[in-house]
Amino acid sequence: MEILDIVNEKDEVIGNASKEDVYNKLLRHRIVHVLIFNDKNEMALQLRSASVSFCPNHWSTTVGGHVQSGESYEEAALREYQEELGLVTDLKFLSKDYYKNIKGAPDKFLTTFKTNYSGPFYPNKKEVSKVDFFTMDQIKKMITRGEKFHPELLFLLDKYYL
Repeated sequence: MEILDIVNEKDEVIGNASKEDVYNKLLRHRIVHVLIFNDKNEMALQLRSASVSFCPNHWSTTVGGHVQSGESYEEAALREYQEELGLVTDLKFLSKDYYKNIKGAPDKFLTTFKTNYSGPFYPNKKEVSKVDFFTMDQIKKMITRGEKFHPELLFLLDKYYL
């Protein structure tokens, strides 16, 4: 069972709960994302597998996931990176944002890191269907065409890149 820290509006830990309880009770928690760029400054996106519980078959940040209880943001990012893509590279802090969710989901703090890496990737097929690099122009066109994007990726793209 995955245990997550519950945080207040200042991102201070005030307790912990199971992931299930965090979502059922709409408790504020922490999420990490890693954006990977290649030597052409193209962004890698992950296509989430059909078997994941939230946003299956959606494009997402290359790496993303919950910060487990007691983990730092960077520790969580490195763990998720290894779990999802089978490797790690040096991470640089990009941002920490308050993400006000919609549709009855809990609010969360998103901490985003970035790195440069051109591959290869070793995706965990249970979570990741594939990883591909795209220019920002290609990503804009994918959004316009109505391709499925994870809402947190759309938030980050809108705030920092598009």
